[in-house]
Amino acid sequence: MEEPTATTVEAGRYALGESRSEAQPICAVATTTRNRYRSHIGELDRVLGGGVVPGSVILIGGDPGIGKSTLVLQALAALAKDARALYVSGEESPQQIRMRADRLGIDSASGDRLLVLAETALERIVAQAKKLAPAVLAVDSIQTVFTERLGSAPGSIAQVRESAGQLVLLSKASALATFLVGHVTKEGTFAGPRVLEHMVDTVLYFEGDRGHSFRILRAVKNRFGSTNEIGVFAMRETGLQPVANPSELFLAERPVEVPGSVVTATLEGTRPILVEVQALVSPSALGTPRRTTLGIDPNRVALLIAVLEKKMGLHLFGHDVFVNVAGGIRVAEPASDLGVVAAVASSFLEKPIDARCLLIGEVGLAGEVRAVSQADVRVREAIKLGFSRCVLPESSRRQLPAFEGVELQGVSSLNEAWDLLF
Repeated sequence: MEEPTATTVEAGRYALGESRSEAQPICAVATTTRNRYRSHIGELDRVLGGGVVPGSVILIGGDPGIGKSTLVLQALAALAKDARALYVSGEESPQQIRMRADRLGIDSASGDRLLVLAETALERIVAQAKKLAPAVLAVDSIQTVFTERLGSAPGSIAQVRESAGQLVLLSKASALATFLVGHVTKEGTFAGPRVLEHMVDTVLYFEGDRGHSFRILRAVKNRFGSTNEIGVFAMRETGLQPVANPSELFLAERPVEVPGSVVTATLEGTRPILVEVQALVSPSALGTPRRTTLGIDPNRVALLIAVLEKKMGLHLFGHDVFVNVAGGIRVAEPASDLGVVAAVASSFLEKPIDARCLLIGEVGLAGEVRAVSQADVRVREAIKLGFSRCVLPESSRRQLPAFEGVELQGVSSLNEAWDLLF
C-alpha cells in the first residue's frame, strides 16, 4: 500500500476541515430554508425542481455543439438580474463570450452583474470566487480546469476528480450555486471518473438530434427534485427558447389520413407529451427481414411484432419493419405499445387511422391491453390539442370521468382494438 503524499494529506485536511462536528439526534438538527434562485427559464426551473438551490452543484453534459454553453450563459444572464453571477470559461476568450452574449440578446439589465473570467487554474478560479462572492458560478468546462498541486495534464482522471471536489467544497461552504459543464464520450456518458456524477447534486443531460431544432434537457440525478421531468427547448438564432407546449411542436408536421401514422401519449415526469409514431412495413428482399427503430427500444418493438404475428395473424416475417418516433424524442414507457402496434398494422394493411384518435395502452404477450398510469392527464392533453376520440385500456376507462368533447373507447384486447380501428 502506497504511503500518502504531502498532496493527499493536504487535500484530506482541506476536505475534513479544522473543526469536527459532534454526532447529534436527527430531530435536533437545525433546518435552514433557503429560497431557490429562479432562472426565469421555465423549462430549466422545471427540470431542477423549481429553481437553483443555493449551495448545490449541477453537472450538465451533452454532445459537442448541442448547446450546453448557450444554455448555461442564458441561465446565468437570467439569474444575474437578481444576483451576481460568475461565468468561468476555459475554452473561450472573454471577447468570444461577449459575441455570443450579443447574439443571445443579453441586455445591460443582467450584463452589469454577469461577470466573465477566462481561466483554467483551479486556485485562481477559487480565489476570484471568494473575492467577488457571486451567488452563482459556472465553469465551462470541468475538463479544462487543473490544479497546480497535481502534475498530471488537464482532463486526466486525477485532475477532474480533484478540481470538481474542490469546487464542490467551495459551493457547500459558501452556499454558492455552481454549474459544471462536462464533456461526454462517444457513448454519451460523462468523460472522466464516474465519481464525478456521485459528487454533484444534480446531473443533467442535454439531448437532441442535429437534424431537428429542439433540444431536451433531462435530469438523471436530482437531490432537490424529480428525475422524471424534462425541459424542451427550440434552438433559434437568438439562442434556446423554452417550448411551453411540446405536444403541439411534435405534431405540427404530422401527415393526415396516411397509413402507418398514429398518435400516442407518453409521460415525462408530470408532463404528458403527445407524439407521433410512424411505421413502414414493406416486403423484404433479404433472407432475414430488417427491424429498424428510432426513438423507441428495438427489443420492445420486436416483442410487439411477435404478438402481432402470433395473436393477430399478420404475416410480418417476410417484411421489413421500420418504426420511428417523429421529432427525435425518445419514448420509453410501455403506454405507447398500443400506438406502435396500431401503426405497424396500419402500414401493413394500408388502412389509415383516424387523425383525431389517440391510442394509449400497454400490450401483453397474450394480446391483452393493460392499464396505464395517469390516463386522465393524457386524455386532457389530447383534448387541448383537439382530439375527439381516445382508445385506451378498458380498466383505465372505467376509472375516468366523462370528458366533454372526446369519446373514450375502452378495449381489453387487441381483437377489440382491431374492431374499432380497422
